[in-house]
Amino acid sequence: MEVRQLQIFCTLAEELNFTRTAERVHTVQSNVTTQIKALEEELGTPLFDRLAKRVMLTDAGKRFLPYAEKALTAMVEGHFAVRHGAEPAGQLRIGAPESVLAYRLPEVLQCFRKRYPLVEVIFRPHWDETLFDALESGKLDMAIRMIDTIDHSQFASVRLRTEKVYLIAHPEHPLAEKKTVEPADLGGQVLLLTEAGCAYRKKLDEMLAAQKVRAGNVTEFSSVEAIKQCATAGMGIGLLPEIVVAAELNRKQLKSLRWVGPNMDIATHIVWHKDKWLSPGMLAFLELLKEKIQAA
Repeated sequence: MEVRQLQIFCTLAEELNFTRTAERVHTVQSNVTTQIKALEEELGTPLFDRLAKRVMLTDAGKRFLPYAEKALTAMVEGHFAVRHGAEPAGQLRIGAPESVLAYRLPEVLQCFRKRYPLVEVIFRPHWDETLFDALESGKLDMAIRMIDTIDHSQFASVRLRTEKVYLIAHPEHPLAEKKTVEPADLGGQVLLLTEAGCAYRKKLDEMLAAQKVRAGNVTEFSSVEAIKQCATAGMGIGLLPEIVVAAELNRKQLKSLRWVGPNMDIATHIVWHKDKWLSPGMLAFLELLKEKIQAA
């Protein structure tokens, strides 16, 4: 089994197209076919189904994929460990929710690039459970997760801080002037929320279910910025971290509701697979996060 075969296999598993795979790995399509066939013969099972013009991973291919990805990741890590030693260098892939990525990490990244110019940092937005799959497969090196506890035994983590989470609305919204806002007050209201995989959204959903409160309408967004803009336009009540809406609250474009229900605040952790080699780049990034955003 050759490294080149694994590279082609992983690329084809992502593209599911022989032509695009050949372009990405800088070879001809016939060589992609030859390498995949040789790998299948060595493993003794088909890794892909070729159905007319469609290419799909077989069950065996799906089982083999995470091992192939880990093998390639280990090769890259070994290369940089030998070439650069203890000097932070190479590629560092970090997952982070949009709110942290936009409002906490720019200062960290600016400082990191000045200190460690040989590290190429790639940030990828996320907020759902696919994060753990990405860490398991090696597609991400580390990730920032907004969740109160990390209960996955195969992952290590460091708690960074607690983010305040507010229910916010336009200043002229009927609930904006109430002295207190309780869970029952959200009944029949238009709620502007993140997608279901978001931890603080989950807190709200569970609280409303426990209180048997039904919103009038729930509009889901994949972007916290979209929620903020819609709330500013008076379209409903949003649930967002304080860091996202601080400027709008100061300018009185939005108002934080005087919430007296269950606490919506959420912890933030940096997470990585416990079996992953902590490269100098990962260690440097972790220490900078502690320096810049970890709360006492």
